[in-house]
Amino acid sequence: MTAGLQARLNRIGTDGRFLIVPMDHGITLGAVKGLKDIESTISAVTAGGADAVLTQKGIAPRVHPNKNGAGYIVHLNASTSIGPDSNDKRQTGTVEDAIRAGADAVSFHINVGSKFEREQLEALGKLTSTASSYGIPTLAMAYARGPDIDEHDAESLGHAVRLAEEVGADIVKTAYSGDPESFKHVIESTQLPVVIAGGSRSSDRETIEMARGALDAGGAGVSMGRSIFQHDNPESITAAVSAIIHENEDVETAMEHFR
Repeated sequence: MTAGLQARLNRIGTDGRFLIVPMDHGITLGAVKGLKDIESTISAVTAGGADAVLTQKGIAPRVHPNKNGAGYIVHLNASTSIGPDSNDKRQTGTVEDAIRAGADAVSFHINVGSKFEREQLEALGKLTSTASSYGIPTLAMAYARGPDIDEHDAESLGHAVRLAEEVGADIVKTAYSGDPESFKHVIESTQLPVVIAGGSRSSDRETIEMARGALDAGGAGVSMGRSIFQHDNPESITAAVSAIIHENEDVETAMEHFR
């Protein structure tokens, strides 16, 4: 690992743990709650302890003045919820675009098992090579999604995270299998830091329990979007999740951040 790559990984995490808040959903879902005034949301989650925020490149001017010194990741592919197939993620930018946007890292989504897997696999492989040449970390969002695939099956998730390592990613994000016992297989399938997705908006306790379970299985943190940026108090939910990730608190203690 080069010094530059390590320095940039340190900007998007803390001591090998990661609390990332992705807010690239404006392409997928539109300007939903939490994204219209994205400046206030970014300020709140970073004040609450987020290590990094993630957006598409065009939002960069709205990110930098409000991120309170946190790291910044630019996401480089997307699809929409109203298009013919949301699994068909198409490239929206380059590593060079991300560098110009002031990114500390790039990310790319791949749906392992979908009919678009081949194209996404090829694109991710090329992206990691380019990013590595610049010393830019790649976060691979590797999901198990396709016909007859259980998106939370530990075996399938293990395959997805191993794929990310095989093609040169530096961090991998995937779905949570539902409990620490099954998620251990996912963690053991790769030597990369594994962070879990939050999925659709959950209750506060569910969000915190997911973070705790992922860490108990050996995970490196979370990359949670809607569960955090659509919260009525984004700063409080971020602080509660940060207490799990960075202070190793239990669920009940973390819940005190809402009181």
